[in-house]
Amino acid sequence: MAGLQLLDAFGRPIQRAVLKDEIGVPTLGGVRNPIAGYPADGITPLILTEILREADMGNPVRFLELAETIEERDPHYLGVLGTRKRSVAQVEIQVDAGSEDPEDERIAQEVRDWIKRDELSDELFDILDCIGKGFSVTEILWEQSERQWMPVRLEKWDPRWIRFDRASLRTPMRLDDAGQEIALDPFKFIFATIKAKSGLALRSGLSRVAAWGWMFKAFTQRDWAMFCATYGQPVRLGKYDPGASAEDKAVLWRAVANIAGDCAAIIPASMQMEFVQAANIGAAHQLYIERCDWLDQQISKAVLGQTSTTDAVVGGLGSGKEHRQVQKDIQTADCRALAAILNRDLIRPWVQLNHGPRKAYPRIRIEEVEEEDLKALAEALAPMIDRGLEVEQATILSRFGIAEAKTGAKMLRPMSAAPDATAPVEPTSKIKRVSDEIKRGQPLPGTTAAPQAEGPLAGIFGGSDETDPVTLLADRMTVEAQPAVGVMIGQIEVMLAAAGSLGEFREMLLAGFPKLDATALADALARGMLAADASGRVSVLGEAGTAE
Repeated sequence: MAGLQLLDAFGRPIQRAVLKDEIGVPTLGGVRNPIAGYPADGITPLILTEILREADMGNPVRFLELAETIEERDPHYLGVLGTRKRSVAQVEIQVDAGSEDPEDERIAQEVRDWIKRDELSDELFDILDCIGKGFSVTEILWEQSERQWMPVRLEKWDPRWIRFDRASLRTPMRLDDAGQEIALDPFKFIFATIKAKSGLALRSGLSRVAAWGWMFKAFTQRDWAMFCATYGQPVRLGKYDPGASAEDKAVLWRAVANIAGDCAAIIPASMQMEFVQAANIGAAHQLYIERCDWLDQQISKAVLGQTSTTDAVVGGLGSGKEHRQVQKDIQTADCRALAAILNRDLIRPWVQLNHGPRKAYPRIRIEEVEEEDLKALAEALAPMIDRGLEVEQATILSRFGIAEAKTGAKMLRPMSAAPDATAPVEPTSKIKRVSDEIKRGQPLPGTTAAPQAEGPLAGIFGGSDETDPVTLLADRMTVEAQPAVGVMIGQIEVMLAAAGSLGEFREMLLAGFPKLDATALADALARGMLAADASGRVSVLGEAGTAE
Protein backbone atom coordinates (compact mmCIF):
# COMPACT_ATOMS: atom_id res chain seq x y z
CA MET A 1 0.00 0.00 0.00
CA ALA A 2 2.95 2.31 0.66
CA GLY A 3 3.92 2.44 -3.01
CA LEU A 4 0.42 3.02 -4.31
CA GLN A 5 -0.08 6.45 -5.89
CA LEU A 6 -3.36 7.90 -4.67
CA LEU A 7 -5.27 10.78 -6.22
CA ASP A 8 -7.69 13.12 -4.51
CA ALA A 9 -11.18 14.07 -5.72
CA PHE A 10 -9.62 16.57 -8.18
CA GLY A 11 -7.08 14.11 -9.64
CA ARG A 12 -4.07 15.50 -7.76
CA PRO A 13 -1.43 13.06 -6.42
CA ILE A 14 -1.06 12.55 -2.68
CA GLN A 15 2.17 13.43 -0.89
CA ARG A 16 2.17 11.24 2.24
CA ALA A 17 5.18 12.99 3.75
CA VAL A 18 3.22 16.24 4.06
CA LEU A 19 0.23 14.70 5.83
CA LYS A 20 1.94 14.26 9.22
CA ASP A 21 3.12 17.90 9.50
CA GLU A 22 0.99 20.75 10.82
CA ILE A 23 1.03 23.48 8.19
CA GLY A 24 -1.23 26.15 9.66
CA VAL A 25 1.01 27.38 12.48
CA PRO A 26 0.54 31.14 13.05
CA THR A 27 3.61 33.37 13.25
CA LEU A 28 3.86 36.98 14.37
CA GLY A 29 6.35 37.96 11.69
CA GLY A 30 5.02 35.80 8.86
CA VAL A 31 2.05 35.90 6.55
CA ARG A 32 -0.05 33.83 8.97
CA ASN A 33 -0.39 36.58 11.55
CA PRO A 34 -2.98 35.86 14.28
CA ILE A 35 -3.54 39.57 15.00
CA ALA A 36 -6.55 40.89 13.09
CA GLY A 37 -7.53 44.37 12.04
CA TYR A 38 -10.79 46.17 12.85
CA PRO A 39 -12.27 47.64 9.67
CA ALA A 40 -15.61 48.03 11.44
CA ASP A 41 -14.35 51.01 13.42
CA GLY A 42 -15.88 54.15 11.95
CA ILE A 43 -17.58 52.22 9.18
CA THR A 44 -19.83 54.04 6.72
CA PRO A 45 -21.85 52.80 3.75
CA LEU A 46 -19.01 53.89 1.45
CA ILE A 47 -16.38 51.99 3.44
CA LEU A 48 -18.57 48.87 3.60
CA THR A 49 -19.04 48.98 -0.16
CA GLU A 50 -15.27 49.15 -0.67
CA ILE A 51 -14.70 46.19 1.65
CA LEU A 52 -17.23 44.02 -0.19
CA ARG A 53 -15.80 44.94 -3.57
CA GLU A 54 -12.31 44.01 -2.42
CA ALA A 55 -13.61 40.57 -1.45
CA ASP A 56 -15.33 40.17 -4.81
CA MET A 57 -12.00 40.73 -6.55
CA GLY A 58 -10.22 38.02 -4.53
CA ASN A 59 -8.88 40.00 -1.56
CA PRO A 60 -11.22 38.99 1.30
CA VAL A 61 -9.04 39.95 4.29
CA ARG A 62 -10.94 43.06 5.40
CA PHE A 63 -14.30 41.39 4.75
CA LEU A 64 -13.33 38.38 6.90
CA GLU A 65 -12.12 40.70 9.68
CA LEU A 66 -15.40 42.61 9.45
CA ALA A 67 -17.40 39.37 9.64
CA GLU A 68 -15.49 38.40 12.79
CA THR A 69 -16.10 41.81 14.33
CA ILE A 70 -19.85 41.66 13.63
CA GLU A 71 -20.12 38.39 15.54
CA GLU A 72 -18.29 40.00 18.46
CA ARG A 73 -20.33 43.21 18.57
CA ASP A 74 -23.83 42.10 17.64
CA PRO A 75 -25.30 39.77 20.29
CA HIS A 76 -28.35 39.00 18.17
CA TYR A 77 -26.36 37.89 15.13
CA LEU A 78 -24.01 35.89 17.34
CA GLY A 79 -27.01 34.16 18.97
CA VAL A 80 -28.92 33.17 15.84
CA LEU A 81 -25.76 32.12 13.96
CA GLY A 82 -24.60 30.07 16.95
CA THR A 83 -28.03 28.44 17.18
CA ARG A 84 -27.87 27.38 13.56
CA LYS A 85 -24.37 25.95 13.88
CA ARG A 86 -24.95 24.16 17.20
CA SER A 87 -28.22 22.61 16.01
CA VAL A 88 -26.14 20.78 13.38
CA ALA A 89 -22.94 20.12 15.34
CA GLN A 90 -24.86 18.24 18.05
CA VAL A 91 -26.89 15.95 15.80
CA GLU A 92 -25.96 12.28 16.15
CA ILE A 93 -23.85 10.90 13.30
CA GLN A 94 -24.67 7.54 11.71
CA VAL A 95 -22.21 5.50 9.64
CA ASP A 96 -23.37 3.19 6.83
CA ALA A 97 -21.03 0.51 5.54
CA GLY A 98 -20.15 0.55 1.85
CA SER A 99 -21.74 -2.88 1.40
CA GLU A 100 -22.65 -6.00 3.34
CA ASP A 101 -19.17 -7.40 2.84
CA PRO A 102 -17.47 -8.14 6.20
CA GLU A 103 -14.46 -6.05 5.19
CA ASP A 104 -16.65 -3.02 4.42
CA GLU A 105 -18.45 -3.49 7.74
CA ARG A 106 -15.11 -3.61 9.58
CA ILE A 107 -13.98 -0.36 7.91
CA ALA A 108 -17.29 1.30 8.81
CA GLN A 109 -16.78 0.26 12.44
CA GLU A 110 -13.42 2.06 12.46
CA VAL A 111 -15.22 5.25 11.46
CA ARG A 112 -17.93 4.67 14.09
CA ASP A 113 -15.29 4.35 16.79
CA TRP A 114 -13.60 7.57 15.66
CA ILE A 115 -16.72 9.75 15.66
CA LYS A 116 -17.25 9.00 19.36
CA ARG A 117 -14.49 11.52 20.15
CA ASP A 118 -15.62 14.23 22.56
CA GLU A 119 -13.84 16.92 20.54
CA LEU A 120 -15.76 16.23 17.34
CA SER A 121 -18.71 18.47 18.24
CA ASP A 122 -16.43 21.52 18.66
CA GLU A 123 -14.55 20.67 15.46
CA LEU A 124 -17.80 20.48 13.49
CA PHE A 125 -18.84 23.82 14.99
CA ASP A 126 -15.64 25.37 13.58
CA ILE A 127 -16.19 23.78 10.17
CA LEU A 128 -19.67 25.34 10.11
CA ASP A 129 -18.05 28.78 10.24
CA CYS A 130 -18.58 28.62 6.48
CA ILE A 131 -22.27 29.49 7.05
CA GLY A 132 -21.35 33.03 8.06
CA LYS A 133 -18.20 33.73 6.07
CA GLY A 134 -19.05 31.67 2.98
CA PHE A 135 -16.26 29.12 3.40
CA SER A 136 -14.04 27.49 5.99
CA VAL A 137 -10.80 25.52 5.79
CA THR A 138 -9.85 22.88 8.36
CA GLU A 139 -6.51 21.10 8.49
CA ILE A 140 -6.52 17.35 9.16
CA LEU A 141 -3.70 16.33 11.52
CA TRP A 142 -2.83 12.70 10.79
CA GLU A 143 -0.79 10.24 12.79
CA GLN A 144 0.56 6.78 11.94
CA SER A 145 1.64 5.46 15.33
CA GLU A 146 0.12 2.02 14.76
CA ARG A 147 0.99 1.88 11.05
CA GLN A 148 -2.59 2.91 10.31
CA TRP A 149 -3.46 6.46 9.28
CA MET A 150 -5.68 8.09 11.86
CA PRO A 151 -7.06 11.67 11.98
CA VAL A 152 -6.24 12.77 15.52
CA ARG A 153 -7.40 16.40 15.29
CA LEU A 154 -9.23 18.79 12.98
CA GLU A 155 -7.61 22.23 13.29
CA LYS A 156 -9.48 25.30 12.03
CA TRP A 157 -7.52 27.64 9.79
CA ASP A 158 -7.86 31.39 10.02
CA PRO A 159 -9.81 32.19 6.83
CA ARG A 160 -7.55 35.22 6.25
CA TRP A 161 -4.83 32.78 5.25
CA ILE A 162 -6.90 31.57 2.29
CA ARG A 163 -7.17 33.08 -1.17
CA PHE A 164 -8.97 32.03 -4.36
CA ASP A 165 -7.47 31.61 -7.80
CA ARG A 166 -7.68 34.83 -9.77
CA ALA A 167 -9.12 33.21 -12.89
CA SER A 168 -12.35 31.76 -11.49
CA LEU A 169 -12.36 32.80 -7.81
CA ARG A 170 -13.59 29.28 -7.03
CA THR A 171 -10.51 27.18 -6.22
CA PRO A 172 -9.18 27.79 -2.69
CA MET A 173 -5.47 28.51 -2.31
CA ARG A 174 -3.37 28.77 0.85
CA LEU A 175 -0.51 31.12 1.64
CA ASP A 176 2.84 29.43 2.14
CA ASP A 177 5.58 30.76 4.40
CA ALA A 178 6.73 33.13 1.65
CA GLY A 179 3.26 34.52 1.07
CA GLN A 180 2.79 32.73 -2.23
CA GLU A 181 -0.61 31.30 -3.14
CA ILE A 182 -0.48 27.51 -3.60
CA ALA A 183 -3.15 24.83 -3.91
CA LEU A 184 -4.45 23.08 -0.83
CA ASP A 185 -2.55 19.83 -0.21
CA PRO A 186 -4.62 16.75 -1.12
CA PHE A 187 -5.98 14.69 1.82
CA LYS A 188 -4.81 17.44 4.17
CA PHE A 189 -7.69 19.93 4.27
CA ILE A 190 -11.47 20.02 4.60
CA PHE A 191 -12.84 22.81 2.44
CA ALA A 192 -16.44 23.58 3.44
CA THR A 193 -19.03 25.76 1.76
CA ILE A 194 -22.69 25.92 2.80
CA LYS A 195 -24.12 28.69 0.70
CA ALA A 196 -26.88 31.09 1.69
CA LYS A 197 -27.30 31.81 -2.01
CA SER A 198 -25.88 30.52 -5.27
CA GLY A 199 -22.66 32.04 -6.54
CA LEU A 200 -19.05 32.41 -5.50
CA ALA A 201 -18.11 31.26 -2.02
CA LEU A 202 -16.89 34.76 -1.14
CA ARG A 203 -20.36 36.17 -1.88
CA SER A 204 -22.52 33.36 -0.47
CA GLY A 205 -22.01 33.84 3.28
CA LEU A 206 -24.58 35.31 5.64
CA SER A 207 -22.10 37.92 6.86
CA ARG A 208 -22.59 39.96 3.68
CA VAL A 209 -26.27 40.33 4.53
CA ALA A 210 -25.63 40.83 8.23
CA ALA A 211 -23.04 43.53 7.56
CA TRP A 212 -25.63 45.99 6.22
CA GLY A 213 -28.12 45.29 8.99
CA TRP A 214 -25.43 45.55 11.64
CA MET A 215 -24.17 48.88 10.25
CA PHE A 216 -27.64 50.44 10.18
CA LYS A 217 -28.37 49.15 13.66
CA ALA A 218 -25.06 50.58 14.86
CA PHE A 219 -26.13 54.00 13.54
CA THR A 220 -29.47 53.66 15.32
CA GLN A 221 -27.82 52.61 18.57
CA ARG A 222 -25.43 55.56 18.41
CA ASP A 223 -28.31 57.99 17.84
CA TRP A 224 -30.23 56.26 20.63
CA ALA A 225 -27.30 56.72 23.02
CA MET A 226 -27.06 60.42 22.11
CA PHE A 227 -30.81 60.78 22.59
CA CYS A 228 -30.64 59.20 26.03
CA ALA A 229 -27.71 61.39 27.03
CA THR A 230 -29.51 64.50 25.87
CA TYR A 231 -33.09 63.79 26.90
CA GLY A 232 -32.59 61.28 29.63
CA GLN A 233 -32.48 64.23 32.03
CA PRO A 234 -34.44 67.45 31.62
CA VAL A 235 -32.77 70.57 30.21
CA ARG A 236 -31.43 72.82 32.97
CA LEU A 237 -32.23 76.48 32.44
CA GLY A 238 -30.70 79.10 34.77
CA LYS A 239 -32.01 82.66 35.03
CA TYR A 240 -30.23 85.70 36.41
CA ASP A 241 -31.29 89.28 37.06
CA PRO A 242 -30.37 92.03 34.62
CA GLY A 243 -27.95 93.50 37.11
CA ALA A 244 -26.15 90.23 37.81
CA SER A 245 -22.38 90.51 37.80
CA ALA A 246 -20.03 88.33 35.81
CA GLU A 247 -19.19 86.45 38.99
CA ASP A 248 -22.90 85.73 39.57
CA LYS A 249 -23.26 84.46 36.01
CA ALA A 250 -20.23 82.21 36.47
CA VAL A 251 -21.73 80.73 39.66
CA LEU A 252 -25.02 80.08 37.90
CA TRP A 253 -23.27 78.48 34.92
CA ARG A 254 -21.27 76.14 37.12
CA ALA A 255 -24.49 75.16 38.86
CA VAL A 256 -26.29 74.43 35.59
CA ALA A 257 -23.32 72.54 34.17
CA ASN A 258 -22.64 70.41 37.25
CA ILE A 259 -26.20 69.56 38.18
CA ALA A 260 -26.30 66.70 35.63
CA GLY A 261 -23.41 64.80 37.19
CA ASP A 262 -23.55 65.86 40.81
CA CYS A 263 -27.32 66.42 41.00
CA ALA A 264 -26.62 69.15 43.56
CA ALA A 265 -25.69 72.86 43.37
CA ILE A 266 -26.06 76.14 45.21
CA ILE A 267 -27.12 79.47 43.70
CA PRO A 268 -27.95 82.87 45.15
CA ALA A 269 -31.57 83.39 46.24
CA SER A 270 -32.06 86.02 43.55
CA MET A 271 -31.36 83.44 40.78
CA GLN A 272 -33.79 80.87 39.33
CA MET A 273 -33.24 77.45 37.74
CA GLU A 274 -35.81 75.50 35.71
CA PHE A 275 -35.89 71.90 34.48
CA VAL A 276 -37.55 71.64 31.08
CA GLN A 277 -38.91 68.16 30.18
CA ALA A 278 -39.33 67.19 26.49
CA ALA A 279 -42.96 66.41 25.71
CA ASN A 280 -42.37 63.75 23.02
CA ILE A 281 -39.56 61.81 24.73
CA GLY A 282 -41.67 58.64 25.03
CA ALA A 283 -42.64 58.47 21.35
CA ALA A 284 -39.10 59.22 20.19
CA HIS A 285 -37.67 56.56 22.52
CA GLN A 286 -40.02 53.89 21.06
CA LEU A 287 -38.89 54.76 17.54
CA TYR A 288 -35.33 53.62 18.26
CA ILE A 289 -36.54 50.35 19.82
CA GLU A 290 -38.73 49.53 16.87
CA ARG A 291 -35.92 50.30 14.45
CA CYS A 292 -33.45 47.97 16.21
CA ASP A 293 -36.05 45.21 16.63
CA TRP A 294 -36.97 45.36 12.96
CA LEU A 295 -33.32 45.04 11.91
CA ASP A 296 -32.88 42.07 14.27
CA GLN A 297 -35.90 40.37 12.73
CA GLN A 298 -34.39 40.70 9.27
CA ILE A 299 -31.20 39.04 10.51
CA SER A 300 -33.26 36.23 12.07
CA LYS A 301 -35.02 35.63 8.77
CA ALA A 302 -31.70 35.50 6.92
CA VAL A 303 -30.05 33.08 9.35
CA LEU A 304 -32.90 30.89 10.60
CA GLY A 305 -35.58 31.55 7.98
CA GLN A 306 -38.10 32.78 10.55
CA THR A 307 -38.52 35.04 13.60
CA SER A 308 -40.86 33.19 15.96
CA THR A 309 -38.22 31.12 17.76
CA THR A 310 -35.86 34.05 18.37
CA ASP A 311 -37.75 37.36 18.44
CA ALA A 312 -40.94 36.31 20.28
CA VAL A 313 -43.14 37.66 17.50
CA VAL A 314 -46.78 36.95 18.30
CA GLY A 315 -49.25 36.50 15.47
CA GLY A 316 -48.23 37.23 11.91
CA LEU A 317 -47.99 34.72 9.13
CA GLY A 318 -47.94 31.16 10.45
CA SER A 319 -47.80 29.75 13.96
CA GLY A 320 -44.75 29.04 16.09
CA LYS A 321 -44.91 25.38 15.08
CA GLU A 322 -44.79 26.30 11.38
CA HIS A 323 -41.88 28.68 11.99
CA ARG A 324 -40.00 25.91 13.79
CA GLN A 325 -40.59 23.66 10.78
CA VAL A 326 -38.92 26.26 8.56
CA GLN A 327 -35.88 26.26 10.84
CA LYS A 328 -35.97 22.45 10.81
CA ASP A 329 -35.81 22.43 7.01
CA ILE A 330 -32.69 24.63 7.09
CA GLN A 331 -31.11 22.39 9.74
CA THR A 332 -31.76 19.28 7.61
CA ALA A 333 -30.16 20.93 4.57
CA ASP A 334 -27.10 21.96 6.63
CA CYS A 335 -26.76 18.42 8.00
CA ARG A 336 -26.79 16.88 4.53
CA ALA A 337 -24.31 19.43 3.19
CA LEU A 338 -21.91 18.88 6.10
CA ALA A 339 -22.14 15.09 5.73
CA ALA A 340 -21.30 15.36 2.02
CA ILE A 341 -18.27 17.55 2.81
CA LEU A 342 -16.93 15.13 5.42
CA ASN A 343 -17.49 12.11 3.18
CA ARG A 344 -15.55 13.80 0.38
CA ASP A 345 -12.64 15.39 2.27
CA LEU A 346 -12.22 13.12 5.33
CA ILE A 347 -13.83 9.67 5.13
CA ARG A 348 -12.75 8.71 1.60
CA PRO A 349 -9.16 9.94 2.03
CA TRP A 350 -8.94 8.09 5.36
CA VAL A 351 -10.15 4.81 3.85
CA GLN A 352 -7.89 5.16 0.82
CA LEU A 353 -4.82 5.78 2.95
CA ASN A 354 -5.41 2.59 4.91
CA HIS A 355 -7.14 0.30 2.42
CA GLY A 356 -6.53 1.80 -1.01
CA PRO A 357 -9.20 2.70 -3.56
CA ARG A 358 -12.42 0.74 -3.12
CA LYS A 359 -15.62 0.26 -5.05
CA ALA A 360 -17.69 1.45 -2.08
CA TYR A 361 -16.79 3.61 0.91
CA PRO A 362 -18.46 4.04 4.29
CA ARG A 363 -20.83 6.95 4.34
CA ILE A 364 -21.74 9.12 7.28
CA ARG A 365 -25.21 10.52 7.75
CA ILE A 366 -26.06 13.46 10.01
CA GLU A 367 -29.76 13.10 10.68
CA GLU A 368 -31.88 14.00 13.67
CA VAL A 369 -34.10 11.10 14.70
CA GLU A 370 -37.75 12.08 14.63
CA GLU A 371 -39.61 11.47 17.86
CA GLU A 372 -42.35 8.92 17.34
CA ASP A 373 -45.79 9.42 18.84
CA LEU A 374 -45.85 6.21 20.88
CA LYS A 375 -49.22 7.00 22.39
CA ALA A 376 -50.81 7.20 18.95
CA LEU A 377 -49.04 3.98 17.95
CA ALA A 378 -50.40 2.12 20.97
CA GLU A 379 -53.92 3.44 20.46
CA ALA A 380 -53.85 2.39 16.80
CA LEU A 381 -52.41 -1.08 17.40
CA ALA A 382 -54.68 -2.17 20.25
CA PRO A 383 -57.94 -2.46 18.25
CA MET A 384 -56.16 -4.07 15.28
CA ILE A 385 -54.54 -6.71 17.50
CA ASP A 386 -57.94 -7.41 19.06
CA ARG A 387 -59.26 -8.05 15.54
CA GLY A 388 -56.57 -10.60 14.77
CA LEU A 389 -53.57 -8.57 13.55
CA GLU A 390 -50.40 -10.50 14.31
CA VAL A 391 -47.49 -8.28 15.38
CA GLU A 392 -44.13 -9.55 16.57
CA GLN A 393 -43.60 -8.64 20.20
CA ALA A 394 -39.90 -7.83 19.73
CA THR A 395 -40.79 -5.20 17.10
CA ILE A 396 -43.15 -3.35 19.43
CA LEU A 397 -40.76 -3.56 22.37
CA SER A 398 -37.98 -2.04 20.28
CA ARG A 399 -40.23 0.85 19.22
CA PHE A 400 -40.92 1.63 22.86
CA GLY A 401 -37.30 1.06 23.90
CA ILE A 402 -38.20 -1.82 26.23
CA ALA A 403 -36.02 -4.91 26.50
CA GLU A 404 -37.56 -8.36 26.28
CA ALA A 405 -38.20 -9.97 29.65
CA LYS A 406 -35.66 -12.57 30.70
CA THR A 407 -36.71 -15.99 31.90
CA GLY A 408 -37.50 -15.88 35.58
CA ALA A 409 -37.53 -12.08 35.76
CA LYS A 410 -40.00 -10.40 38.09
CA MET A 411 -42.83 -9.08 35.98
CA LEU A 412 -44.99 -6.01 36.49
CA ARG A 413 -48.69 -6.89 36.52
CA PRO A 414 -51.88 -4.88 36.19
CA MET A 415 -53.44 -3.84 39.50
CA SER A 416 -56.38 -6.17 38.82
CA ALA A 417 -54.17 -9.26 38.43
CA ALA A 418 -54.19 -12.06 41.00
CA PRO A 419 -51.27 -11.88 43.49
CA ASP A 420 -50.01 -15.31 42.39
CA ALA A 421 -51.38 -16.73 39.19
CA THR A 422 -49.66 -20.07 39.83
CA ALA A 423 -51.33 -20.73 43.19
CA PRO A 424 -54.28 -23.19 43.31
CA VAL A 425 -57.61 -21.45 42.96
CA GLU A 426 -61.20 -22.42 43.33
CA PRO A 427 -62.90 -23.71 40.15
CA THR A 428 -65.38 -21.52 38.35
CA SER A 429 -69.01 -21.53 39.40
CA LYS A 430 -70.09 -23.73 36.51
CA ILE A 431 -67.47 -26.40 37.22
CA LYS A 432 -68.23 -26.19 40.96
CA ARG A 433 -71.92 -26.66 40.27
CA VAL A 434 -71.28 -29.75 38.15
CA SER A 435 -68.92 -31.18 40.79
CA ASP A 436 -71.54 -30.66 43.52
CA GLU A 437 -74.19 -32.35 41.41
CA ILE A 438 -71.92 -35.35 40.86
CA LYS A 439 -71.25 -35.63 44.60
CA ARG A 440 -75.00 -35.56 45.35
CA GLY A 441 -75.71 -38.23 42.69
CA GLN A 442 -77.57 -35.82 40.43
CA PRO A 443 -77.82 -36.58 36.69
CA LEU A 444 -74.99 -35.12 34.59
CA PRO A 445 -75.85 -32.72 31.80
CA GLY A 446 -77.26 -34.67 28.87
CA THR A 447 -78.21 -37.75 30.95
CA THR A 448 -81.60 -38.73 32.42
CA ALA A 449 -80.39 -40.43 35.58
CA ALA A 450 -77.34 -40.71 37.72
CA PRO A 451 -75.06 -43.61 36.82
CA GLN A 452 -75.87 -46.80 38.78
CA ALA A 453 -73.52 -49.71 39.32
CA GLU A 454 -74.73 -53.32 39.05
CA GLY A 455 -73.54 -56.61 37.65
CA PRO A 456 -69.95 -57.78 37.59
CA LEU A 457 -68.68 -54.26 36.87
CA ALA A 458 -70.62 -52.61 39.65
CA GLY A 459 -68.58 -49.78 41.09
CA ILE A 460 -66.76 -49.26 37.83
CA PHE A 461 -69.57 -48.05 35.64
CA GLY A 462 -73.28 -48.18 36.32
CA GLY A 463 -76.55 -47.98 34.45
CA SER A 464 -79.17 -50.45 33.30
CA ASP A 465 -78.56 -53.34 30.96
CA GLU A 466 -80.18 -51.34 28.20
CA THR A 467 -77.58 -48.57 28.55
CA ASP A 468 -74.64 -48.68 26.14
CA PRO A 469 -71.46 -49.49 28.12
CA VAL A 470 -69.40 -46.96 26.11
CA THR A 471 -71.78 -44.16 27.06
CA LEU A 472 -71.76 -45.24 30.68
CA LEU A 473 -67.96 -45.38 30.61
CA ALA A 474 -67.73 -41.84 29.19
CA ASP A 475 -70.17 -40.59 31.87
CA ARG A 476 -68.14 -42.23 34.57
CA MET A 477 -64.91 -40.72 33.17
CA THR A 478 -66.58 -37.32 33.31
CA VAL A 479 -67.48 -37.89 36.94
CA GLU A 480 -63.95 -38.97 37.82
CA ALA A 481 -61.98 -36.34 35.86
CA GLN A 482 -64.23 -33.31 36.36
CA PRO A 483 -62.77 -32.07 39.68
CA ALA A 484 -59.12 -32.29 38.55
CA VAL A 485 -59.83 -30.66 35.21
CA GLY A 486 -61.90 -28.01 36.93
CA VAL A 487 -59.00 -26.89 39.11
CA MET A 488 -56.70 -26.65 36.08
CA ILE A 489 -59.23 -24.70 34.04
CA GLY A 490 -59.89 -22.41 36.96
CA GLN A 491 -56.21 -21.52 37.24
CA ILE A 492 -55.93 -20.94 33.51
CA GLU A 493 -58.95 -18.62 33.53
CA VAL A 494 -57.43 -16.55 36.34
CA MET A 495 -54.16 -16.29 34.41
CA LEU A 496 -55.97 -15.22 31.26
CA ALA A 497 -57.89 -12.54 33.15
CA ALA A 498 -54.73 -11.21 34.81
CA ALA A 499 -52.52 -11.18 31.69
CA GLY A 500 -52.22 -7.91 29.83
CA SER A 501 -51.02 -9.50 26.61
CA LEU A 502 -50.58 -12.87 24.95
CA GLY A 503 -46.91 -12.79 25.83
CA GLU A 504 -47.73 -12.37 29.52
CA PHE A 505 -50.30 -15.17 29.36
CA ARG A 506 -47.70 -17.45 27.79
CA GLU A 507 -45.21 -16.67 30.57
CA MET A 508 -47.88 -17.37 33.19
CA LEU A 509 -48.66 -20.76 31.64
CA LEU A 510 -44.98 -21.70 31.45
CA ALA A 511 -44.47 -20.68 35.06
CA GLY A 512 -47.71 -22.20 36.37
CA PHE A 513 -48.12 -25.56 34.65
CA PRO A 514 -45.00 -27.19 36.12
CA LYS A 515 -46.53 -26.65 39.60
CA LEU A 516 -50.01 -27.98 38.79
CA ASP A 517 -50.94 -31.27 40.43
CA ALA A 518 -52.26 -33.62 37.73
CA THR A 519 -52.32 -36.71 39.95
CA ALA A 520 -56.12 -36.77 40.24
CA LEU A 521 -56.52 -36.49 36.48
CA ALA A 522 -53.99 -39.29 35.90
CA ASP A 523 -55.82 -41.52 38.36
CA ALA A 524 -59.13 -40.88 36.64
CA LEU A 525 -57.63 -41.69 33.26
CA ALA A 526 -56.09 -44.89 34.64
CA ARG A 527 -59.38 -46.04 36.08
CA GLY A 528 -61.06 -45.22 32.80
CA MET A 529 -58.55 -47.32 30.88
CA LEU A 530 -59.08 -50.19 33.35
CA ALA A 531 -62.84 -49.93 32.99
CA ALA A 532 -62.56 -49.88 29.21
CA ASP A 533 -60.39 -52.99 29.27
CA ALA A 534 -62.77 -54.79 31.64
CA SER A 535 -65.76 -53.77 29.55
CA GLY A 536 -64.11 -55.24 26.50
CA ARG A 537 -63.40 -58.54 28.25
CA VAL A 538 -67.01 -58.79 29.54
CA SER A 539 -68.31 -58.17 26.04
CA VAL A 540 -66.09 -60.91 24.60
CA LEU A 541 -67.13 -63.37 27.31
CA GLY A 542 -70.80 -62.54 26.76
CA GLU A 543 -70.54 -63.05 23.04
CA ALA A 544 -68.75 -66.39 23.59
CA GLY A 545 -71.50 -67.64 26.00
CA THR A 546 -74.20 -66.72 23.57
CA ALA A 547 -72.46 -68.54 20.77
CA GLU A 548 -72.29 -71.74 22.85
